[in-house]
Amino acid sequence: MEQENVFYATGKRKTVTARTWLMPGSGKITVNDRELDDYFKVESAKQLLKQPLALTSTLESFDVRVYVKGGGYFGQAGAIRHGISRALVQANPDLRTPLKKAGFIRRDPRVKERKKYGQKGARARFQFSKR
Repeated sequence: MEQENVFYATGKRKTVTARTWLMPGSGKITVNDRELDDYFKVESAKQLLKQPLALTSTLESFDVRVYVKGGGYFGQAGAIRHGISRALVQANPDLRTPLKKAGFIRRDPRVKERKKYGQKGARARFQFSKR
């Protein structure tokens, strides 16, 4: 797969990892060997992952192939967005400024906090009873 004009980047969000390849093409997006509309049923998730391409006006100039695992709809869409952004910067370093300003290059560090022992959840406690 290592060819001229193929750009690879890894995107992450929560527990999701998205391996992303960008190659010159007509704007076709494939996720886990399925069409974008077939994989993502929710329209807002599709819009989320297309944001870096729309922002840089490269929606019709690159084909995107993604392999994603872990998480749910929006975590996966966020990881794909992160991967596409990083691959676009490899393809054209001039795009770094608008992508950085939009906040697409930085990995979203928010993850679920672990449950603590002797408690109901990460922060929630069992109800206190005086009597």
